[in-house]
Amino acid sequence: MASAAAAEAEKGSPVVVGLLVVGNIIILLSGLALFAETVWVTADQYRVYPLMGISGKDDVFAGAWIAIFCGFSFFVVASFGVGAALCRRRSMVLTVSLSFQVSYGKFRLWTSLEYVVSEPRTPLTSRACLTLRLSLQQECCGTSGPLDWVNFTSAFRAATPEVVFPWPPLCCRRTGNFIPLNEEGCRLGHMDYLFTKGCFEHIGHAIDSYTWGISWFGFAILMWTLPVMLIAMYFYTTL
Repeated sequence: MASAAAAEAEKGSPVVVGLLVVGNIIILLSGLALFAETVWVTADQYRVYPLMGISGKDDVFAGAWIAIFCGFSFFVVASFGVGAALCRRRSMVLTVSLSFQVSYGKFRLWTSLEYVVSEPRTPLTSRACLTLRLSLQQECCGTSGPLDWVNFTSAFRAATPEVVFPWPPLCCRRTGNFIPLNEEGCRLGHMDYLFTKGCFEHIGHAIDSYTWGISWFGFAILMWTLPVMLIAMYFYTTL
């Protein structure tokens, strides 16, 4: 009986156990933080999803849902990992190692995706992306500015000659009753009557906050998970 207890006590170095517990606790807390951050992204605090959806560049929101799952997975697996390290059970440690590998692989696949968030010349105008609600809400015109409607091909340009109206009337500044302040001044490009800010200027910061926040924070979690996973595999061989 005493020899069995001594053998059980010799399983796994206390130092390795301590490293695993600390490492898993950090992953646990990081998983919660990633979960909370990606929930914030899907809530779209900057209200840019409608514009991104119309332009076909809403991958960041699809990735956020994947990150929500991964953050929760890191939390669950790390919680189980703490118990596995303290209980020193081979089956539990093996399960944690395999689970970490799956979570690592899934999130690494997502963070390797290339997000098209830094190219302001994407011809959103050719896809009729500026609806009445978006243009008035964001007070923007075109992707980089009103001249996008002149320089790029669009359905509006095909239907309306440039001499008639160089950009959609939706780009005109309006009163509280949504009546153009000065339609002729808007047509001539007077800055007091025309939205001169490009829509990408509004969404660029928001997209960067969403993508870089999730991807770099997620990448940092992965870099921490890798050594913890290797320690768990070593711990498994000592049990």
